[in-house]
Amino acid sequence: MPAEFIKLYEENPDPRRISQIVDILRNGGVVIYPTDTVYGMGCDITSQKAIDRICKIKGINPKKHNFSMICADLSNIADFTRIITKPVFKLMKKAFPGPFTFILDASNQVPKILHSKKKTIGIRIPNHSIPLILVKELGNPILTTSINDEDEVVEYSTDPELIFEKYENLVDVVIDGGYGQNIASTILDCTGNEIEILRQGLGKLEDIE
Repeated sequence: MPAEFIKLYEENPDPRRISQIVDILRNGGVVIYPTDTVYGMGCDITSQKAIDRICKIKGINPKKHNFSMICADLSNIADFTRIITKPVFKLMKKAFPGPFTFILDASNQVPKILHSKKKTIGIRIPNHSIPLILVKELGNPILTTSINDEDEVVEYSTDPELIFEKYENLVDVVIDGGYGQNIASTILDCTGNEIEILRQGLGKLEDIE
C-alpha cells in the first residue's frame, strides 16, 4: 500500500492526525516528518521490524551505522545513555530544543535494540512541534535518519511532495510540514574529554557555550 501524505501545521497540528500517525508508529510503521533542520525518516526505537526496514530503505549496515534518536525532552535519556558529565548536560540544556545532535556513550541496551556494534547514540530534541508531539504521544524516542537527496548540488530533500514521490512505496506516512531546510543539525561528539564538532550544521556551538 502506498504511504499516506498528511498535511500538518507546526503551530496547530491536527490531534486526530497525530493519533493516526502514532498508531502507525506503534504498529511498526516508518514515517517521514519535518524537523527544525532537514526532513527525517523514523520509527519507534523499540520496533526491531521498523528499524530493519529503515536500514533496508537507506542501505544502512546497522552494525556500523551511527544511529540517532529524537527525544521529547531530557528526562528519559538516562535510559539510553551512560553517565553524562555536568558540563555536557548544561550544554544540552542550552542547546535543546534546537539544531544539534549530541553523540553520547550508549547504555548497554542500545546496541541490543539497534543490532549495532556502536557503543554510542545521537540525541536530538528538535525545535519543531510535530516530531516532539509524536514522541510525547508515542511514549518512546523515535529512531531518526536524514532524508538525503541524490542531487550533487543539494544534499537534502526539502520539498515534501518530491519526498513523497520518492518514498511513497517504501514508508507508511509522509508528513507535509512545508519546505524543510537544506542544512542538517550540528553534530557534537561528547564521548571524549573535549567536545568535538563532527559536522558543522545549522547550530553554532559558540551560541550555546
